[in-house]
Amino acid sequence: MNFSSVSFSSGMHTSISEILKEKSLKPSRRSLPCLAQSQTHPTNLNHFLSVPLSPEPKPEVEGLSQSISTSWRILTLARTKTYCTSGTLSCFLPDGKDHFVEESEHTEKQSFVLDKTLLFQRKKPTDSSGLFFRDGKKRIDYILVYKKSSPQVEKRCTFEKNLRAEGLMLEKEPSLTNNDIMFVKIHATWDTLCKYAEQMNIRMPFRKKCYFTDWKSKTLGRCRQIKSWLPRNPMKLDKEALPDLEETDCYTAPFSRARMHHFTINNRETFFSNSTRSRIVHHVLQRTKYEDGKSKMGINRLLGNNTYEAAFPPHEGGYKSRHSIKTHGAQNHRHLLYERWARWGMWYKYQPLDLIRRYFGEKIGLYFAWLGWYTGMLIPAALVGVFVFLYGLLTMDASQISKEICEANTTIMCPMCEENCEPWTLSDSCVYAKVTYLFDNGGTVFFAIFMAIWATVFLEFWKRRRAELTYDWDLIDWEEEEEELRPQFEAKYSRMERVNPISGKPEPFQPFSDKLSRLMVSVSGIFFMISLVLTAVFAVVVFRLIAMEKFASFNWYFVKKNWQFATSGTGVCINFMIIMSLNVVYEKVAYLLTNLEHPRTESEWENSFALKMFLFQFVNLNSSTFYIAFFLGRFAGRPGKYNKLFSRWRLEECHPSGCLIDLCLQMGVIMFFKQIWNNFMELGYPLLQNWWSRRKMKKGGGGGQNVENKAQLPQWDKDWNLQPMNAHGLVDEYLEMVLQFGFTTIFVAAFPLAPLLALLNNIIEIRLDAYKFVTQWRRPMPARATDIGIWHGILEGIGVLAVITNAFVIAITSDYIPRFVYAFKYGPCVNKRHHHGNECLQGYVNSSLSVFDMGELNNRNHSGYCRYRDYRAPPWNTVPYEFTLQFWHVLAARLAFIIVFEHLVFGIKSFIAYLIPDMPKDLCDRMRREKYLMQEMMYEAELEHLQKERKKNGKRYHHEWP
Repeated sequence: MNFSSVSFSSGMHTSISEILKEKSLKPSRRSLPCLAQSQTHPTNLNHFLSVPLSPEPKPEVEGLSQSISTSWRILTLARTKTYCTSGTLSCFLPDGKDHFVEESEHTEKQSFVLDKTLLFQRKKPTDSSGLFFRDGKKRIDYILVYKKSSPQVEKRCTFEKNLRAEGLMLEKEPSLTNNDIMFVKIHATWDTLCKYAEQMNIRMPFRKKCYFTDWKSKTLGRCRQIKSWLPRNPMKLDKEALPDLEETDCYTAPFSRARMHHFTINNRETFFSNSTRSRIVHHVLQRTKYEDGKSKMGINRLLGNNTYEAAFPPHEGGYKSRHSIKTHGAQNHRHLLYERWARWGMWYKYQPLDLIRRYFGEKIGLYFAWLGWYTGMLIPAALVGVFVFLYGLLTMDASQISKEICEANTTIMCPMCEENCEPWTLSDSCVYAKVTYLFDNGGTVFFAIFMAIWATVFLEFWKRRRAELTYDWDLIDWEEEEEELRPQFEAKYSRMERVNPISGKPEPFQPFSDKLSRLMVSVSGIFFMISLVLTAVFAVVVFRLIAMEKFASFNWYFVKKNWQFATSGTGVCINFMIIMSLNVVYEKVAYLLTNLEHPRTESEWENSFALKMFLFQFVNLNSSTFYIAFFLGRFAGRPGKYNKLFSRWRLEECHPSGCLIDLCLQMGVIMFFKQIWNNFMELGYPLLQNWWSRRKMKKGGGGGQNVENKAQLPQWDKDWNLQPMNAHGLVDEYLEMVLQFGFTTIFVAAFPLAPLLALLNNIIEIRLDAYKFVTQWRRPMPARATDIGIWHGILEGIGVLAVITNAFVIAITSDYIPRFVYAFKYGPCVNKRHHHGNECLQGYVNSSLSVFDMGELNNRNHSGYCRYRDYRAPPWNTVPYEFTLQFWHVLAARLAFIIVFEHLVFGIKSFIAYLIPDMPKDLCDRMRREKYLMQEMMYEAELEHLQKERKKNGKRYHHEWP
């Protein structure tokens, strides 16, 4: 869909007939597309008028409308201001005591009968799906749910009376599954939709697009012919499978009742889509008062004080059909989304983003567009990661280091503990060394650089993709409406007011001192929770130290031989359980701290909550990984002088082949099990809840009818028994993917298979989320958004952090730098011109191991010399156990590598970001071209309309503006 910068001024409006009768028009040709006439529009149009309102109303229809409106006002006044709905009559009569009495919902037979000349006879219900009022004509745009036992009757009556005054039509219906539940069905009439569409500046289609000139059309036609010869892309959805979304082929402009004849209104029932109708009704619900007072308005406050139990737009019918969609077509958009998007068989297909946007709104559409883009960009990253892993697998047997470790039958290593442990042979860790080589080989540095560049390319191209979507979805010129204040904020600061600089109205105000003090308390809470995370990591470290001694002296030979795997594996599993347990605590703490800050609006609350949840879960998820990557084995000491924790447990040291395998195991286990757990909580938990609701419904647990067949229930009852969308909106969805993005990029040098696991998870995640939105959740309110919000900044921060951490992982955690220094400084290839990897690394293992005299341990059972991993002088040296020159060379090379790597990668990232513009050039040209065409067409359409009217009235007309 397209945009233009054309906007209509929203002044006072008259009826369309008065526009046509106007004698002279003063705006110039240049100002015409941007200005609307200063007119007024009738505010009380009769809701029962069934004569179609065409863009050019006839005098007879106008007269009928006026007579019906007049008669209806007289009849209403004669009924002592009784406020009724059409359909089911639900009236609220003033009783003289400043409160309202709600009549029974089943008083339809007692309703007064209107004159047949004024209103059409009530017809029998023609719809059984629960999508319309009882007359089968008025579409349900929103559902309110309340309990009959609720004491908030007065607020509800006032609110519903004011809704009718705003032009909405209401009809009540009792629940079939619970006698205490009552549904309020809301329908927005055509005039109400037009009125608020103009106020909200909703863009609507008015003319077909025309992108290309004749020669471009011919060139495009030839390209299509060539493309038709190529094999069809199996990932694309069939065009026949999706409905023709008409507005995608039309120019759009902000809707205006004064310019209604400009818009292509073929059918008043379908001109406003269901999501647009629901958004308009939600807009009215948010701004309707329920009591006298500045802040006594809005459905959110009524939901908060339990006046209503829920408010949601209805789903468009069922998502399943007895008949095949190929032969009988889709029953509704929900059925179409299920068949072409949410079904597991569509896992390899592109997502129907336009249909998702039309059904769920732009905010949810952008989430799935971002998720699909992220998943697609993971494909090259996963392929390169698999190639790096396969390279290590294929060259594992040819690795010089693995060979030396596996053949070191005479190399005696120092005991792992000082009491019950025995010296062991280096060749016992042959398998451990080979597995380490899979993830620590020559491709590690290349893959780390590739992933740093990949993260930049992903974010830069997402900006371009977002620009295209905002253009297609009419979001370029859209600005968020001034948000209403949160009820909690108003209640807290109702006595302190200041003038809003935007609206010019007084509103509650939070003093800076109060805001700062609350922010400091919140920050203190964040640091306390982070310290709790570090305490949990410390507990896991202590467990690893105890487990290391136990496994190294275990009676079972298999465990004793593979004590490294046993220690790391059990430590990771316990750490994972702690992580998942603390996540539950963190969510509650983040919720409390965010409420303590008293954010002004809902978006501020959501951003603050999202940032806290990300900080908590990021630290919780990655703290133990940071320990293994940068602290494990760095402060262990040496035999005879080991550093001990609490003078009791010896600190853990790395394997002779390096510490990278511990980091890899940590990442693999946490990533795999966390994805399984998240997928279960996303789909399994709602499935269990909905199953329990259906079970109670069949047994008549709510006091209602015993409904055996769910198909007998109307749509509002079915939706009520579904689970509501998360209270935090899309925060949980984005948080899961952003944490995965961090896991995929931050330590990717240690685990090249991370992008592959993320890709497989996201393929499942898209269909899980789709299935959940379509089948397990109530339909959320279709909200608008132009981007992914605060998450884009978090993703950019993770991209910067990934460069730094990968530089340290390669330099410190892996053995890449020690091997490089040995090959070019101490190996057999030092004086040779040509260097071959395996040849130059001969003797590397022996060079990386130091010698210790076991006689210094005062243990009679141990004598002779043993080896340990370090660069220290032998015991027979003049200065025993001092760091050798090779140690300082390796340290200097590591620091130099970190500086060079970071500057190189950051330079490449900045250069790529500079080369890739945020908006495609052809999109900029198209927007400028269509802006020009828009102005011309608006002028031509208005001129043609005026000429027709003047010709009809027998007046002279000119081809230029009068």
